[in-house]
Amino acid sequence: MELDESFSEGDSGDSDEELQEAFAAGKLRPGLNLELPASSETVNNVAGLKQTLATIKKTLPWVERLDVTSKPATTHKDLISQSETDVHDDFKRELRFYCQAQATVLEAIPRLHSMSIPTKRPEDFFAQMAKSDDHMKRVREKLVEKQTALERSEKAKKLRELRKYGKKVQIEVIQKRQKEKKEMLDAVKKYRKGQKDKLDFLNDLPGEKNNQNKKNADKLRPNKKREFKNKKFGFGGQKKRSKMNTKGSASDMSEFNPRINQKKPGKSTGKPKPGNKNKRPGKARRQKAKSKRK
Repeated sequence: MELDESFSEGDSGDSDEELQEAFAAGKLRPGLNLELPASSETVNNVAGLKQTLATIKKTLPWVERLDVTSKPATTHKDLISQSETDVHDDFKRELRFYCQAQATVLEAIPRLHSMSIPTKRPEDFFAQMAKSDDHMKRVREKLVEKQTALERSEKAKKLRELRKYGKKVQIEVIQKRQKEKKEMLDAVKKYRKGQKDKLDFLNDLPGEKNNQNKKNADKLRPNKKREFKNKKFGFGGQKKRSKMNTKGSASDMSEFNPRINQKKPGKSTGKPKPGNKNKRPGKARRQKAKSKRK
């Protein structure tokens, strides 16, 4: 709502009832802004403008000012004409600026040459930069940061390629090992079935793999328990007189243990004897105890 001129700004904090009464009386009008009539008068103070120009104008030589007033060059009459100028046509407007700048250069360069002023920069000329050292330092830091990021990305790319190649080589090595293991197991099965007489396939691979083959051959041997049973019970051959001593077995001292076989009688080992402490009770006592529980 918009207040009329007769309704003062100080009354804006009044209650809703007073606002309703003011609206009913016609003191309030709808809208947010006041509509003011547009002023059609234009002021062209030529004398004031010339006076202001005289105050800001400086009497300096043309070399210090380098101001040139000229009309557009006549080299593009077919593209642009003086009579037809459309300010809303971007192409024609920019072309007119270009022609104006070209005409200015064609007028100013000969004028500078007539005053013996060089217009071309020497090859060994070093001009002072418009940018400060701090700004160039930030630019250099930005360039170094970009170069570092580029080097990191290249390094990461090479690492990814190396990982892919290493993974490929690793898969090939694993497949080769699995193939060799399968071939060796097949050869062992044939040896166990009697299709092969010797384990010559274990010596096919030279170098470090030979040691691994020897370890595998040791694993194929029977364990100590199996060796003891084979020694005790034999392999299904003659069992008669198998436990009799011979000259060779009597002279063999490999299984002799002096701690067990050379104990002096009556000498204790220092450990207390368990006695009858953990002895199992007899059958009658066990049955009696069982009947008591019932």
